[in-house]
Amino acid sequence: MPKKTDSGSDTATWYKDAIIYELHIKSFYDSTGSGKGDILGVIEKLDYLQDLGVTAVWLLPFFPSPLRDDGYDIQDYMNVNPDYGTIQDVKKLIREAHKRGLRIIIELVLNHTSDQHEWFKRARLAPAGSSHRDFYVWNESPEKYEDARIIFKDFEPSNWSWDPLANAYYWHRFYHHQPDLNYENPQVHKAVFKVFDFWFKLGVDGVRLDAVPYLYEEEGTNCENLPKTFTFLKKLRARLEVRYKDRMLLAEANQWPEDAAEYFGDGDACHMSFHFPLMPRMFMALEMEDRYPIIDILEQTPEIPENAQWAIFLRNHDELTLEMVTDEERDYMYRMYARDPKSRINLGIRRRLAPLLGNDRRKIELMNVLLFSMPGTPVLYYGDEISMGDNYYLGDRDGVRTPMQWSADRNAGFSRSNPQSLFLPVIIDPEYHYEAVNVETAQGNKSSLFWWLKGMIAMRKKYSAFARGDVSFLMPDNHRVLAFIRTYGEENILIVCNLSRFPQAASLDLVGYEGCEPIELMSHTKFPMVRTAMYDLTLNPHGYFMFTLHRNVAEEVARSEVVPDITASTVNMFDKEFRSGLESVLPAYFIRRNKLLTTNTILRDISIREAMPFGKETQQSWLLVVSVQFMQQPSELYTLFVSRVEGVTATDIITARTPELICTLNEGADSAALVEGFIEGRSCESFINLYKQLKTISGRNGVFSVIQDRRRLPVFRDCFGWWKDYPESSAVVCGDDLFFRMYRRLSDGINPDAEMLEYLSVTCGFPNVPRYFGAVKYVCERGDEHYVGVYSQYTHSESDLRQMVVDSITRFYEGRLAIDSAIEKAPEELDGDVFEIAFERPELNSAEVLTEADVTVFTLLGKRLGEMHLTLCRREANKDFAPEAYSKLYTRSVYQSVQSVLKRTMEKLKRKRGKLDSSVIPHVDMLLERKKMMLEDAKQFLEYSYDCHKIRLHGNLYLRRVFYTGKDFLFVNFEGQKHRSFTARRLKDSSLRDVVDVLDSLQYTALTVLYNASFIRSEDKDKLEIWGEVWRRNAGGVLLRSYAETVEGSGLLPSDPLALRCMLDVFCLQRKFMDLRQFESMDPVDLEIVLKSVLNIHCPQSGRACDRK
Repeated sequence: MPKKTDSGSDTATWYKDAIIYELHIKSFYDSTGSGKGDILGVIEKLDYLQDLGVTAVWLLPFFPSPLRDDGYDIQDYMNVNPDYGTIQDVKKLIREAHKRGLRIIIELVLNHTSDQHEWFKRARLAPAGSSHRDFYVWNESPEKYEDARIIFKDFEPSNWSWDPLANAYYWHRFYHHQPDLNYENPQVHKAVFKVFDFWFKLGVDGVRLDAVPYLYEEEGTNCENLPKTFTFLKKLRARLEVRYKDRMLLAEANQWPEDAAEYFGDGDACHMSFHFPLMPRMFMALEMEDRYPIIDILEQTPEIPENAQWAIFLRNHDELTLEMVTDEERDYMYRMYARDPKSRINLGIRRRLAPLLGNDRRKIELMNVLLFSMPGTPVLYYGDEISMGDNYYLGDRDGVRTPMQWSADRNAGFSRSNPQSLFLPVIIDPEYHYEAVNVETAQGNKSSLFWWLKGMIAMRKKYSAFARGDVSFLMPDNHRVLAFIRTYGEENILIVCNLSRFPQAASLDLVGYEGCEPIELMSHTKFPMVRTAMYDLTLNPHGYFMFTLHRNVAEEVARSEVVPDITASTVNMFDKEFRSGLESVLPAYFIRRNKLLTTNTILRDISIREAMPFGKETQQSWLLVVSVQFMQQPSELYTLFVSRVEGVTATDIITARTPELICTLNEGADSAALVEGFIEGRSCESFINLYKQLKTISGRNGVFSVIQDRRRLPVFRDCFGWWKDYPESSAVVCGDDLFFRMYRRLSDGINPDAEMLEYLSVTCGFPNVPRYFGAVKYVCERGDEHYVGVYSQYTHSESDLRQMVVDSITRFYEGRLAIDSAIEKAPEELDGDVFEIAFERPELNSAEVLTEADVTVFTLLGKRLGEMHLTLCRREANKDFAPEAYSKLYTRSVYQSVQSVLKRTMEKLKRKRGKLDSSVIPHVDMLLERKKMMLEDAKQFLEYSYDCHKIRLHGNLYLRRVFYTGKDFLFVNFEGQKHRSFTARRLKDSSLRDVVDVLDSLQYTALTVLYNASFIRSEDKDKLEIWGEVWRRNAGGVLLRSYAETVEGSGLLPSDPLALRCMLDVFCLQRKFMDLRQFESMDPVDLEIVLKSVLNIHCPQSGRACDRK
């Protein structure tokens, strides 16, 4: 938020109160019938802009250009593209705009020119080292500035291109036909200043500086946001202040907030800068129905000088950029807003506002409320005021740059030319057809978005708090409600937004505003007075309130306790009446068995989409695919394997009320029931036949298909099987060899479990995973592909690693108790953490803590884990598995994710503290006290460079996912974390993530055994807890050392020990908070265990929660 300094006059800071309208001259209005818009056409429509209420017009580049990048490849900075008009036309436009109180903002591309610019033509012919040659950046080879990212990866393989005429490589951060200017050359400064003088003398009020972060290059950096850039901008600003009055510089810096704020300097660089990270998070908050993304990014936004201002927007001429989000957030935005890959370009989405929001009027209004009430100057994009559509089938970003739709006449009233001569076709999509969506129609309909937006603009102009005020966020318990207060002088504006598509209620903490009378700004309706600090409001779906606070001096889910009964002569899944009866009882069963993997929502209904039969008529089973509908979440597909039982078996199950009982079947005299699972002892013939036959099976709403690994097809014979149930899947074990695992929740796309298993076992021949045999897919009628299950080798294991750890730590606790003095000699402070024991002080690994068998086990585990990661790091791998560099931008993305989960969980703990069990309150309080310290520790992650690779990972490597065969380890279940989408689970990351998962599981298991062991007295637990942490750190140290030795030299770990240490600490912290997010669903003992593990991780000097100040 702005720092309080001398702000100067209102005229000098006009940009703070501005409402900017962005337009492309060629897209706005054609006055000559050429098929392209022109400057005189803009002049004709100035009255329209004045009537709308905007105060400034931002013109996209209109200079002479080859138009290979829609005018951003400038050929002459001090002239006008003849297709658009002349310099005299520009002068007239400025003059007419100023008459109407409209300011003109133009755009200059400072970073580069067109390769057709005279400067570049001259440079190509000039001798190397000359001033003319050095107008651009040249080098003899492309091996320079290698840390700079390639921005347009979809189009450019390198930032260097060869010029045969100059016999050298030239530098370009964007397209190869846009060579970068060399700002190390003082002559470039002079030439650029001359350009600014030209346009400011002409009368323009502001200049948007395109691609300004990339002006300078420096070896060993990512060539962005360099100090020299800020020095140049301050030089430009100082020159501007002396020569011209009330002018403005707007930086286009697509950077994180702390970097973007650097472009303000100390109020002596740019006047404005775009807040790029806020924009996608507004869309994210709307789709997630959660205020957190907005609050989180604004909390990270630093204070800016009083004379500076953010520019904020919803859409513009480019793609909806997703550069300044984490990989997981980008994946989410693509899935929610760009399901069609054609709508994606670079790292963004090429859609207009209305199509992005499904043309939902409530959503469009709500997003505009956010735009006009958030701190900053709002920027509107032409056509969004009438909900114009787009056409992403056009090339590049042309789909959002189509002609403005003025009327239902030919060419949408944009041009009188032949329709075939238009520079781009008008929108004829049925939903956004220009005959229905146009200015003339909107102006004639008082209920149109156009009129609503006019009212919004007029209202905003009346209150300086929107443009210049401070902001303070309220934190009601309902996270779907975003509420904040804008204050400026005596103005207090309360904004309340419902981000949900359902009605919501919220109780707002308005302490200090008691006695105020909220008055709605648009309607001037008076609401009940604020009489107590807590003020209750209810909001419509995607509803909002905007109040001036005027001071008047005068969850329920039904759980079935009775086993439901279905009347049926036979179980026929294709019988409508039977299916209806079963669908009516499934919701209660799903809730009772905790089947849902989606949390914090209400189940509404379940419908059966498919029923694949298995078994003979007397031993019937079905694999059901069911659609689960929620109250406030999109529907999801689940699998449920059910079997019919009868006779004595059914009677026993019904009498015992076993958990797998779904319902009884009223078939007559004999007892019968429907249960979940495969009945032990039944034939597995149908499972084996499904695998062998390699056929497609048609269902009611899609088809099932079987995929085999024909290279290693084993021979299976009929056998008996049994059922295994897991938290996120279930399985039928067929005899001694075949394992068919069914995924509980189905997601479209490639399932990482099947993909990883096939790659490791088949493609790479890695021996420490189950052998992959094939998979079953379900393709629904829309074409979405879902992995239903996977066939693999059945793993004969003595136990999983968790059981081995439980046995080992139990023996260790028993040994400590058997030594009378051991309890009393428990150390008050621990000497060395996992990292120190692994690398710095291995002598701390005491023989009295780990047995020789323990050391052998964890050494082997570290080695096998390292070998798996080396397999996943193969250079010859396909693109889905090829290793990637750990870039600076990705480092920032990781930090964003870490601090986000930390702050979000802390905020929730603080809100819910009073509802938690008293036993955990002290630990919660201790954790909340350390919030600032933990955030500071997390921020240290940004201080290092990580020269390591990102690879595909197991993704959820807890101890239960490691089997022990008696001689070796096997890694199983590569499905990843259930709360992440398939695409997010397939993202690459540091291999240390898997190591951290194991370390985290070790600590949790050690504490769980301590709390649940019946042989441990309560008075001994505190001391044994310290010994348990000693054991955990020693075991972790052995594992980490073995792992590091195995992968040494592979580039999987950072070479800098301090960077490795920081990465380990931050990943551990993030892992703990990811577990802690679900604290509301934990019982007090589990919550206490997780809280203590977090405190131990963050305070390495003590095995207990300590007071590190």
